[in-house]
Amino acid sequence: MKVAVLGPGGVGGFVSAALWRAGCETVVVARQALDGISIDSVRLGRFVAHPRVVTELDEPVDVLIVATKATTLDAALARVQGEVRAVLPLLNGLDHLAVLRKRFGDRVIPAAIRIESERVAPGRIVQSSPFLVVEMTREHPVAGALERAGIPTAVEPDAMWRKLVRLNALALTTSAFAAPIGDIRTDERGTLERCVREGAAVAAAEGATVSADDVIAELDAAHATLSSSMARDIEAGAEPELDAIAGGVLRAGRRHGVECPTVAALAARVAERAGVPAP
Repeated sequence: MKVAVLGPGGVGGFVSAALWRAGCETVVVARQALDGISIDSVRLGRFVAHPRVVTELDEPVDVLIVATKATTLDAALARVQGEVRAVLPLLNGLDHLAVLRKRFGDRVIPAAIRIESERVAPGRIVQSSPFLVVEMTREHPVAGALERAGIPTAVEPDAMWRKLVRLNALALTTSAFAAPIGDIRTDERGTLERCVREGAAVAAAEGATVSADDVIAELDAAHATLSSSMARDIEAGAEPELDAIAGGVLRAGRRHGVECPTVAALAARVAERAGVPAP
């Protein structure tokens, strides 16, 4: 199987390096050349991978793993010109599915990755938590390649909403209050739980089964220093994925008449901190 990974950030860099180490033919599509990808992972250990890196994909691949940020998806897709037989998106939010399906149709396999990894410098990825799984909404042979690379997979029809409900609460609270989840659990417990329950209610209206109690239990089990990429982006002065994450929940809520006052208030607070429009 020949796999291309679009975006060598915290997720794409980790996945491409793991696939390459497992012997999978791997091509990384990046804006600039990389002299290897260094991984420091509590799950896979420390190693340096050397997948082939191209700035434009003009060759056929069996699977394109899309691991960009939602804010850069359109520009990244412009660099993909070769034939793609299947697309596995690992982005935050939901709105990217419409963009990908418009171009690739039913070749898109909706999926979500649950991982705590960060690009600390170009070509340097740190995974600081052992939790790792790629949940796909339907079966595909790429799961075998990921498993051989040490990345567990599962088939979960509601994977997208399960991740979004958890991520929305984590990202909004850690970003709005500029604090890790441990402090949020202590100082803003009620806000955190309301945010989760509003997201789960929207998911239910969309036909997905997401247990708010299970999501809260997961956030309770997370290590106290856990933050979010949204909070890190704001601190770095980068554009956060506020519209993709909170916006996705709020737009779906409006479609179904589900009110989300906590999510809306937190999103407005994050927007003010980041200097971006509220979703």
